[in-house]
Parts: sequence; structure tokens; C-alpha cells
Amino acid sequence: MAVMAAGSGLPLTITNVTAAYGKKQVLNGVSFDVRRAEVFGLVGLNGAGKTTLIRSILDLRSTVGDIAIFGEPHSAARSRRNLIYLPERFHPSMQLKGFEYLSIVLAYFDQKLDKAAATTIAIKLDLDPEALARKVRTYSKGMGQKLGLAATFLVQAPLMILDEPMSGLDPRARVLLKDRLMEARNAGRAIFFSSHILSDIEEICDRIGVLHGGHIIFLGTPRNFMSKYGAATLERAFLAALEETERAVPAA
Repeated sequence: MAVMAAGSGLPLTITNVTAAYGKKQVLNGVSFDVRRAEVFGLVGLNGAGKTTLIRSILDLRSTVGDIAIFGEPHSAARSRRNLIYLPERFHPSMQLKGFEYLSIVLAYFDQKLDKAAATTIAIKLDLDPEALARKVRTYSKGMGQKLGLAATFLVQAPLMILDEPMSGLDPRARVLLKDRLMEARNAGRAIFFSSHILSDIEEICDRIGVLHGGHIIFLGTPRNFMSKYGAATLERAFLAALEETERAVPAA
């Protein structure tokens, strides 16, 4: 299945984006881009603003700054036709059957459901293909997550945005998902995902952005991040980066 055609710009460009909840500044001048055929991981503590940034990209909340999707303003509905998004708390309608849910998602992108392709990706995500003929109310949390992931791969949008995609998955399913993400990257898709599971980030990401205190405090490869802090793992480098940043903040 071919990846959908997109514009000539970068899949995602974020420039000086600022967002706040009341008086609390959540994002403060955040800038980075996501390139074609790249897995980009956004790393941060819970509450760091990862989901706020993703909602900003999707034009679901107001921000200051510029966000472009394949060179077009994110506020233009046509730009968002080039991406597929899976939220962290994914809850498909309990009354739909698996095939029905996939058909609805594909229809939004003017595509038709290929049951053979759906069955194949279900197997590749460790989802029992027979479950696709059942209603979602019979699914476990992990099965529902796999159904949402199956939709993101079937649509073949050139930009995938996934908020904590490993949520609810057991170790086997996590490994299989990482394999599917690498396949998508190798097919030319851009993948932008947030996660606090740093071992996954370290394993599959070409580049990462570390979000802390409203700022991107590191942007580059996982290897360079570990090298910068003399750490053997991404987890240790992450802790060192947070400690360095917090030491640099002047006392009130």
C-alpha cells in the first residue's frame, strides 16, 4: 500500500510556540521540526506539556507561534489531511465492530477498507484478527489500543502523530509495534510520538526533543544526548539533563 502524497515542505515545523493555562506557562518558545522518513520522539516528564503540544499541532487549542504541516499552516484543515493521530486515551465507540471502526477512519481519508490488509496488520500488532468482527465493547484496553494503531498504519498518511502509543500494550505488543514503526519509517513516513518509556525512545528514534520547564532543552540523536551527559542509557542522560536544567534556574 502506497504512502499518501503530501506537500513539498517538511512534515512538521514548529517555531517559537508558546501556550499557557491561565497564568501557568506550559510551552515557552518551543521550536523543532520533523523530517521525512524519520522517527522523532518527544520526551518529558508527565505534565511537561507533551500532550499540550500535540493538541496545538492539531489546532485543538490556541497558541502563539507558527506550526506548519508539509509547508501549510496547521490551522488549514487541508494540512491535517496529511496526518493520522492516535491519542493517549484512545476509546473507540463501544458499539462499533472493529472492521466498522477501521472503515470509518479510512473513509475520512477517502479510502476503502481492505479486510485482508486489516487482518494482516492486526496479526502484525498481535491483535486477534477474529476480534475485528466483534464489537469493541468485548475488547480489553490493550486490544482497543491495537485497533487504533491498526488504523494509523492502514491509512498510510505521510505523518503519524502518536501520543504515548505504547500505553496499555504488553511487552510482546510493544516489540511488534516498534517493528511496525520502523517499517513505516523505511517506507518514507514521518513518525512523531511522545513517550515517557525511554528505552523505546532510545531503540527506535532517529532524533529526540527533550521538553522540560516549557523549553526544548535538547534536540538531536539519542546517542548524542547520552554522549553529552556521559551516560550509558537514555534514562541516565535524561535525569542528568533535568538536574542540570534545574540547577541553572535562579532561586526565587
